[in-house]
Amino acid sequence: MRTSASTRRKLISAAAVSAALFTAATTSVAVAQDSSSSQEAAAPVPAAQTEAAPGTPAERLIVGYKSGAAEAKSNKAAEADAAAKGKEAGEDVDFQRRLGSGAALVDLGESLTTRDVADVVAEYQADPQVAYVVPDRLNKPLATPNDTEYGKQWDLSEAAAGMNVPGAWDVTTGSGVTVAVIDTGYVAHSDLGANIVGGYDFISDTAVSNDGNGRDSNPADTGDWTTDGQCGTGWEATTSSWHGTHVAGTIAAVTNNSKGVAGIAYGAKVSPLRVLGQCGGYDSDIIDAITWASGGSVSGVPANTNVAKVINMSLGGGGACSSATQSAINAAVNRGTTVVVAAGNENQNASNSSPANCNNVITVAATDRSGNRSYYSNYGTIVDIAAPGGETNSTTANGILSTLNTGTQGPSGETYKYYQGTSMAAPHIAGLAALMKSASASLTPAQIESAIKSNARTLPGTCSGGCGAGLADAAKTVQAVSGSSGGSTGGTTFTSTTAVAIPDNSSAIESSIAVSGRSGNAPSALQVGVDITHTYRGDLVIDLVAPDGSTYRLKSASSSDSADNVNTTYTVNASSETANGTWKLRVQDTAAQDTGRLNSWKLTF
Repeated sequence: MRTSASTRRKLISAAAVSAALFTAATTSVAVAQDSSSSQEAAAPVPAAQTEAAPGTPAERLIVGYKSGAAEAKSNKAAEADAAAKGKEAGEDVDFQRRLGSGAALVDLGESLTTRDVADVVAEYQADPQVAYVVPDRLNKPLATPNDTEYGKQWDLSEAAAGMNVPGAWDVTTGSGVTVAVIDTGYVAHSDLGANIVGGYDFISDTAVSNDGNGRDSNPADTGDWTTDGQCGTGWEATTSSWHGTHVAGTIAAVTNNSKGVAGIAYGAKVSPLRVLGQCGGYDSDIIDAITWASGGSVSGVPANTNVAKVINMSLGGGGACSSATQSAINAAVNRGTTVVVAAGNENQNASNSSPANCNNVITVAATDRSGNRSYYSNYGTIVDIAAPGGETNSTTANGILSTLNTGTQGPSGETYKYYQGTSMAAPHIAGLAALMKSASASLTPAQIESAIKSNARTLPGTCSGGCGAGLADAAKTVQAVSGSSGGSTGGTTFTSTTAVAIPDNSSAIESSIAVSGRSGNAPSALQVGVDITHTYRGDLVIDLVAPDGSTYRLKSASSSDSADNVNTTYTVNASSETANGTWKLRVQDTAAQDTGRLNSWKLTF
């Protein structure tokens, strides 16, 4: 027996409500989060309309009756109808009150499953007197930071060519994710310091480091200023750039602190890794930084306690991607770390710039305030996505405003300054990747890249040479991966949390998930999330078994795959399979001396 409507307060997720509504609906209507949930009761529709909720908590439904129905005028009739619908569905459904629009608010029972909700919704939809049934969504204030310089950050929110970041903040701000900024290090700044975690100085050559020593645990940026001729014949003196601090501020400047700028993933942390000093930085130091940032081991360097799920590299040079750099990137991605790189600023094909031309990275071109490719930005088929990078002079409001220092050589006072470059575009995407990872921790680097591309919008301006999938859209992308907008990587999830022991070198074990309430076949990109603890995952063979017995190999045994545990998401083309039925995950240990456990697994349609 369920508790009464007056005492039950446990919320079911609106994602579950939305999934049920979508399953049962004959007409689906997309709505914005701050739009009204109601519509005219007498609206002519072919069947009861449903609207998907944006992933916020809900426990009730709003039911609109056609104008001629008794329930549209009489509370007693609406109360009786709710009770009858609940009885038919096997659930308690209670009329609460009449809304100003004339619709009825009905309360659902405690701890309903998606199928329970679907049953109730189906009863209402089958009633010809019902015009619509929608979830009673719990709305949140739209996030508008109080940072004093936020109004100058056109790149985050300006309608013409901004990246639509504020809409993503309604889902996540990046908490729980660390982004490694492989750059010039970090110079102290009060609008950033609270989001900085331990990094490392990887510069081994004292002629480059400019700090009097080689590698150490202090990634402080001592300045990268140079003198005439220092970096080669014809070289002209430069002042310190504080480049890494500018990049870090775009990603995770402290936000809602009534000062300065807002960071894209201001709930995330930044680990500064120093590889660039006077005249630049060596591949060897960058390779070690990539390895260490992603959780790999580097000789002579302590283990990383702030492993990054996202790496930003706003750096580069000419030539092909070296095998050594590519190997480090591949290893980082295999550890689950997304690598974002700048396309380069030579107004040429990015295939001539490394690491922009490496595989397994997200290569980012820069756009100006009108949405055109910035005049300096590299371009080409290897570019994956475009993001705001600024235009014209770095002192103008058309650049990217972020945290900086006033020192021309060594550090001095903190400040903010407009910069431009693909170096400024890349951290926009690194920040977006952090938001995505925070919203859906099981996302792989490949899924992050795919979602960013598939949810991009057409460039407002032009891009000669190619700017990838278009201009990144943070809100649309984050909503898609979190399931709050019905995006391709979201949807209805069915989960098994029953742990099953995996015996050593024995026959396969199986775990089942019963899928119901779906219509038609499974998707061509069925997501299979797996969480396995095992002492040598190379021994494991993992298969997905469809309801008709068809088998899909997710993972084969591998003698070289020695890393512990399997916590990842596989994508399966299951479009030939009926969605409803019993799906199974089959796991087998194929070699001796190791044991493990299937902790949980899930299917996302």
